[in-house]
Amino acid sequence: MSTDLDLAVALLRATPTHENRPEAQLRGWASIALAYGDELAAAPDDEDVRIVERDGGVRDGELLLAEYRRATVTLYRDALARMEKLAARRGWPVTSDGLRKAAVAHELAHHRLDVRELNRRLGHTAARLGPFRLRGHVAGADEIVAHRFAHHRSGLGVSPLRLTAALAEGNR
Repeated sequence: MSTDLDLAVALLRATPTHENRPEAQLRGWASIALAYGDELAAAPDDEDVRIVERDGGVRDGELLLAEYRRATVTLYRDALARMEKLAARRGWPVTSDGLRKAAVAHELAHHRLDVRELNRRLGHTAARLGPFRLRGHVAGADEIVAHRFAHHRSGLGVSPLRLTAALAEGNR
């Protein structure tokens, strides 16, 4: 059984800019992103969001569970139902309430996380000119943070990273 660290490394490796990066580098980035997600989840809630539900999250090859716009999280019932069925087929203890909480938390994490701080922690150098270096963005690291935050905040019995990996397996 894979750990969240293993699943996070796999998510990074599947990102087009990282497929040839060394395993140690990906593991380091994944570990930092997971820790940042833990830290964000431990912070108190300081905002109210409105939650609306509608259909429209299932499109050609895409599953959109939720999105955040202007202090409102839109949950997509059809996508959540599809994810719930996937979990049931795997025998995982995932409830529709837990999925909803995870989807809302995931969107809140994206809204709360400071990308510059995440990039600072990751320490990726995109370019260097003499003593100067340009800090780079690590594509996918923000998703790892948001998945970890959602796991803590939702109470799901299965990691959102595991659910995402299962979803990706089904689309191959």
